[in-house]
Amino acid sequence: MKIDGYRLVDDADLASRNTFGIAARAPLLVEVDDAAALPRLFDSGVVDAGDPALLVLGGGSNLLFAADPAGPVLALTARNLEIDAGDGDGVVVRASAGVPWHGFVMHTLSLGLCGLENLALIPGTVGAAPIQNIGAYGVEVRERVHAVEVFERATGQVRRLAPEDCRFAYRDSAFKREPQRWIVTAVEFALSRVGAPVLDYAGLRDELAATGIATPTAMQVAEAVIRIRRRKLPDPAVLGNAGSFFKNPIVTSARAEALHAAHPALPVFGGGSDAMRKLSAAWLIDACGWKGHRDGDAGVSPEHALVLVNHGHATGEQLLALARAIAASVRARFGVALEPEPRIVGAPW
Repeated sequence: MKIDGYRLVDDADLASRNTFGIAARAPLLVEVDDAAALPRLFDSGVVDAGDPALLVLGGGSNLLFAADPAGPVLALTARNLEIDAGDGDGVVVRASAGVPWHGFVMHTLSLGLCGLENLALIPGTVGAAPIQNIGAYGVEVRERVHAVEVFERATGQVRRLAPEDCRFAYRDSAFKREPQRWIVTAVEFALSRVGAPVLDYAGLRDELAATGIATPTAMQVAEAVIRIRRRKLPDPAVLGNAGSFFKNPIVTSARAEALHAAHPALPVFGGGSDAMRKLSAAWLIDACGWKGHRDGDAGVSPEHALVLVNHGHATGEQLLALARAIAASVRARFGVALEPEPRIVGAPW
């Protein structure tokens, strides 16, 4: 049923709305094509803004349905773009939450705007980007966020949050920690007409050098990132997955040094302060023998140990059981706890 600004679908099939391709159904799906309709929607009584079971769904690339959602599902589908050219080299670009992320990145690059090139080919939507604080190849989206527009469920007010109010952290934010408080409706990005390429992440500079590029444009950086990602990560349209399933664990510097002394091949990265270090979850998982493992249709990609895959008809419960087994083996061998990146619906971690 179509109502001004939103559409209601009863008993909605969600298999095509999550990149794992997990079979799941929602008692009610609400597709909102105009964020201004959110107050009308909640005032109508069809959906309760305070319902803790209300699930806000983006591109479905960062969640695992371990069970059917218990309540209604809300999807923001607006795809509006606005550009504030401003003065000088800085440009602010505003995108609605429903804009597909990769298409948005490539559009900004086509306009000659720099800043998002390292984040090319990440699945999902613009609205999900700050929630997860997506990152890749040495850049986190928080470094490019100018402001986040949100609908506050408790008050019904639209607010515009500065980056410091979003409480960004590694693969984390205020929106992820308080999913019942905010609905992200749009994001503003601070981009530049002048490139300052970030090339220090492992493999990126080598990829560019292999094609004879020493001083790349932002578009050339994005193209290199796309080539690397396509080699390393399965296409969700071909093999169901949600990208990296586990966060790289952050441990104390002393713990990282001890692990590296015992396992010299273990990659160790900066952890945000002198006291902390980040470990490669992929290396830990691979060292436990999980790369390419398969239990029925639930498996681990043979190309990348961080990626859990659905070979066809895996259930969310089966994928969650596999993820738990992987985490348990890493903890048993290395004493390191792994945490999932995706949101798990219907079961605790």
